[in-house]
Amino acid sequence: MLTIHADSRGDALAVEGEGIAAAGPLAELVAAHPRARVRNWPGILTPGFVNLYGNELLEATYHPDPREADTLGTEPLSGDALSTIVLDDARWGASARRGVQRMLAHGTVAVACEPLRNRAVRDAVRRTGLGVVGRLGHPGGKPSLDPLATGDPEPMVPPAREPGSAARFAVFDVRDEAELAERGAGTCVATVVAGRLVFRRR
Repeated sequence: MLTIHADSRGDALAVEGEGIAAAGPLAELVAAHPRARVRNWPGILTPGFVNLYGNELLEATYHPDPREADTLGTEPLSGDALSTIVLDDARWGASARRGVQRMLAHGTVAVACEPLRNRAVRDAVRRTGLGVVGRLGHPGGKPSLDPLATGDPEPMVPPAREPGSAARFAVFDVRDEAELAERGAGTCVATVVAGRLVFRRR
């Protein structure tokens, strides 16, 4: 079924399967596809981010389960803090799934990384559909779930959204790109990967 995603500015994308069928003003897409489902989102549609720190955030960081908040807190743990936790494959896989969900909640549609060594992490990433692109070495900034808070000059984004391209994009509840840069990717309200709505802020 074809779905049209539209933002507050009237920009819209028609998604069918895993790809973008059409892009343009909402009124034009609705007229061309009168039977399509329409999702109206507050804010702006963007191509979504590629987080440059796939290895650091998924293989060298533990994302606590909410049920562990009393003992581990709620923030991601890395470095010396990991030495206090017994991490087997099952726990690494669960952590990676939570980490990916937190990335999706920041408009991330792909991660850049060197080959993932942990099989449980690889499986978790593959099952979510999160894109993976190659990376040589450490980017140099500070790993963060928010690609706009890493200190890198500019986060990478996938190719422009146009008919025939993969449906990987995000929606941020801001007025424009300048406000997005100021407030950060925590303003994400929806993320679409491979045509699927994989994150929606309630």
